[in-house]
Amino acid sequence: MSTNTGFGRIRNLLWPIHRYELKKFLPFLMMFFLVSFGYSVLRTMKDTLVVTAQGASAEVIPFIKVWAMFPGAILMTFIYTWLSNRYSGARVFYTLMTMFLVYFLVFVLFLYPNHEILHNHGFANFLEMVLPAGCRGLVSMVRNWTFTLFYVMSELWSNIILTMLFWGFVNQVTRIDEAKRFYGLFGLGANLSAIISGQVSVYLSRKSYDPSLPFGNSSWEQSLILLLSLVLITGFASMCLYYWINKNVLSDPKFYCEKSKAQEKAMRGKLSLRDSFKHLFQSKYLIYIAVIVVGYNIVINLVEVLWKDQVRMLYPNPSAYNCYINQVSTWVGIIATISALLVSTNAIRRFGWTFTALLTPLILLLTSVAFFGVLLSKGYLDSSGTLLFGMTPLALAVFVGSFQNVLSRGAKYTVFDATKEIAFVPLSAECKVKGKAAIDGVFNRMGKSGGSIIHQTLLIFLTSFAVTAPYIAGILLMIIGGWMSAVRLLGKEFNELTHGESEATIGENVPTEIVKKSGADKPIDFGKPGLAQ
Repeated sequence: MSTNTGFGRIRNLLWPIHRYELKKFLPFLMMFFLVSFGYSVLRTMKDTLVVTAQGASAEVIPFIKVWAMFPGAILMTFIYTWLSNRYSGARVFYTLMTMFLVYFLVFVLFLYPNHEILHNHGFANFLEMVLPAGCRGLVSMVRNWTFTLFYVMSELWSNIILTMLFWGFVNQVTRIDEAKRFYGLFGLGANLSAIISGQVSVYLSRKSYDPSLPFGNSSWEQSLILLLSLVLITGFASMCLYYWINKNVLSDPKFYCEKSKAQEKAMRGKLSLRDSFKHLFQSKYLIYIAVIVVGYNIVINLVEVLWKDQVRMLYPNPSAYNCYINQVSTWVGIIATISALLVSTNAIRRFGWTFTALLTPLILLLTSVAFFGVLLSKGYLDSSGTLLFGMTPLALAVFVGSFQNVLSRGAKYTVFDATKEIAFVPLSAECKVKGKAAIDGVFNRMGKSGGSIIHQTLLIFLTSFAVTAPYIAGILLMIIGGWMSAVRLLGKEFNELTHGESEATIGENVPTEIVKKSGADKPIDFGKPGLAQ
């Protein structure tokens, strides 16, 4: 793959952005930072609330992801498609962002301060008596329903705001040549947000109760209110930046042509969830992307739930748990920043899409083997492990799991996200919108729910994570194998679509038979099928 971009050697490695492109690149980088900051805060807080709540443990997470998250994702995807059929992309963005921000405001002002009154402990105690011991997570989900709802809305921030709205917007207005240079560096925005939000969360979680503050009855409640206030501020700021980009950047024909605007208007009224699935299943290209997304989410969910259970046992206090998880989040940001600067963008341009996309499953394979090795050996490390590593077996399992989480999340936020989003870029406007609606709206959540169904099924029959761990390890290895096969197949299709093309005119001269081979032009004739203009 050519790397001749007119830059010097160092700049081509670290900053392959032309000066005139900064007007487009920097606002998107800042917007990614703001949206990701909110998600970074919400991601750690949602786990803290549901895992450390009364009668809870990490066993609640698989039940939430199946019985609350998956229906919530389908509902929000339906709302997204309904709005997209009737209104412009800008109005859809403002409407959905406002919906999320209003919910978090209600949570701060009403739901959390009154959660003890709102939680139905009597009904939960009844369920605890009549259900099997393996359903403890289901009981906890029902008992702490306001925290469950918060978990769902926080997770949907990733699905709807970050993936469908932000990345959908970026994919719509970015050319293939820009994407190969921009997308890896866009990760800097998300990674810096993880570092900053992690340290801010650690600082606030460690603060003692301050009676001078006019809100909160405990140090943890005060920290929660302050952190959610930051989510509200950054969310509103991202809306303002979105407005500025549309007014001052996309009005410049150097960055967004009238043809693309016409395509966006033509798409209105054509988007439905049913049609999105029909479109996906008639395209091998989109099916491969869906398999990759499902594979990643199943694997990360299988490992992460077990790790969070170990963290809860080591740090049962909400403030201590939140503090530790945010320290891990900070390291995720540091590793991902280094990866964004040195690995993802350069790997895509130097070694190709397939090589770069295979890095994530390879990292998860190696680190997961290490984590399960320690987890399954805990019973044999009681004395020798303490002497050899200077920590208890539980602390060692938490440490290795944290190392696994840092590397796998760092790969996800740079290499995985960049390669996945670049795979959408060569497609037509209709393929992008319909494909992303099905893949990011439903299949993304289906992957997480799939991992949770595996956990649930094993817990119901085997009652505890300690017993289910060996089975989880075997299932994980099989799924990673399927994920890597899908990457290789998609890489062949992607290379055919983009072979020899790196300019803004991609799609103008790619043979139609190549596009038809990918299935990206079905079931509708797009004029120049399957390719971006």
